[in-house]
Amino acid sequence: MQTMDHKLIQGPELEKPFRILLAFSGLRQALTTNPGYNLRVAECQEAAKVLLTASGNSELEPTLCNVEHAVYEAHKHELKPVLARRAEHYFSENMRVTKGLEAWATGNLEEFGKLISASGLSSIENYECGAEPLIQLYKILLKAPGVYGARFSGAGFRGCCVAFVDAEKAEEAASYVKDEYEKAQPEFAKKLNGGKPVLICEAGDSARVL
Repeated sequence: MQTMDHKLIQGPELEKPFRILLAFSGLRQALTTNPGYNLRVAECQEAAKVLLTASGNSELEPTLCNVEHAVYEAHKHELKPVLARRAEHYFSENMRVTKGLEAWATGNLEEFGKLISASGLSSIENYECGAEPLIQLYKILLKAPGVYGARFSGAGFRGCCVAFVDAEKAEEAASYVKDEYEKAQPEFAKKLNGGKPVLICEAGDSARVL
C-alpha cells in the first residue's frame, strides 16, 4: 500500500510555494513492539485470505496487494466489519495516491491537501490507529492557518503528524500547533524535541541512486 505522505517534489506546475510541517506528539515506541500495529497486519492478511478464497484464488499469498480491486468490490460484503474497515482503508488509500498524483501534476494544492486529510481520517476510522494524543495533533493541524491537509506520518500508532502548508503561513501555523498541542497534552509537550515540537521543512528531490 502506498501512502499519502510519500516524498514530495517541488514542481514547476505549482502556482505557489509550500512547506511541510512535522509535528511531534511525544509518543515513542517501536512499531514492531506495538501490538496494535502487528494486529493490523494480521487483520489485513485475514481480509485478503477471505477475498482470495471467495474469488477462487486461495493459492495466492494472502496479502491485499494480491487482491484486484474488482474482486474486492465483488466480495467485500463477505468480510466481517473489522476486516471490512481494514480493506477499505487499503483500497481507498491506493485510490487517494492515484488521485493525489493527478492533483499534484496540475498544481492543485487544495485538492492534494484534501486527499492527505482524507488519508488521515481513514487511518483513524478504518485502520483504527493513532493514540488519542496523535489524533488530537492531527485535528489541531487541520485547524492551523494555511494548512492544506494533514495525516499521521507512517503507521500512526506513535510519533508525529505531517502537514502540507502554504509557505507564507508556515511560521504562523507552526506556532498555532505548538500552542494548541501544549494546551491539549501538556505532559507530552514537555518532552518534545528540545523546544522545537513543530519543524518547518522543505520538500526534497525524489529517491535516487547517488
